[in-house]
Amino acid sequence: MARVRNWYNQSKPATLIWFISLITFYAVFRMASKVSPLSRELQVSNAERNRMYDKMSRDLDEHGALFLKQGETSQSLLLSDLFDIKNGSVTPVLKAANPPVRANVLYMSPEFSLPISKVVRDIFSPTLDKVIWFQNPELYHFSMFHASHHISPVSASEEEIEAEANAVKGVAEKLCRMRIVLDRVVLTSTGVLLGLWQVMSGSDPVTIRSELRNALPHAPVKQLYAPAILHTSLARIIGHPYNSSQEGGSALELQYIHELVVGLNKAIHGTEATISELWYVEEYDVLALALDGKMKLRRFKFGCWKG
Repeated sequence: MARVRNWYNQSKPATLIWFISLITFYAVFRMASKVSPLSRELQVSNAERNRMYDKMSRDLDEHGALFLKQGETSQSLLLSDLFDIKNGSVTPVLKAANPPVRANVLYMSPEFSLPISKVVRDIFSPTLDKVIWFQNPELYHFSMFHASHHISPVSASEEEIEAEANAVKGVAEKLCRMRIVLDRVVLTSTGVLLGLWQVMSGSDPVTIRSELRNALPHAPVKQLYAPAILHTSLARIIGHPYNSSQEGGSALELQYIHELVVGLNKAIHGTEATISELWYVEEYDVLALALDGKMKLRRFKFGCWKG
């Protein structure tokens, strides 16, 4: 009996350690099962996005502030084609798109867009409110794929348009809710203030564009954006800040604009959002989504919510 008692007393610490280790392993296993690592596909795409975003971050310094010289926009249009300054504020110049542009975009709900928009306005309005167009936060979106765009228009009958919309709905039903994070904000040489995002979980933009390409075989071969990019326009600057006493494109003026962008990055970098809608949009005006023009929306919810 004494031997048994002695063995029990000696083995108690080892048993306790073994039991605690088992509980710890189980807890870690449960946590790991809830937080799935990035898929290989997302890892590759995020790396490609990062390289792309680095290049876009250098665009303003490498090409200068073309928007201060009424240069081209990112879609081969002059700023004067898109905006006018009337009564001390920027007014969009709406021009009919013939045939209408048919765009497929991911939608950001106001739950996420309104706080971002407020910060953008707070930082840029004091010195730029008469020369800046702020994107409507009710229409924050990520352009994915065009069935027709103004550079390569593809006409379609009403029946063909309905067939396209149904095909896009089919794509949406395959997509998983996306959790995304704001990687950075950049100002391009053409004056567009862009939010550039990475994907934490859910469907990858590369996959979404590939699915849309398969669903819309008559779409232009040349699309407007790189397959991996996930970006949304926040604003467009078309003139000089109030406090500018320098000629357009001067080092001091660019430095000041850079400081505004740096301040915005500090304020909203790391912002997270959830995306769960794909829109099929007929834009009856050129860049209707960006300029609050005339359009027809069809909204499709993602079919998978595991993201």
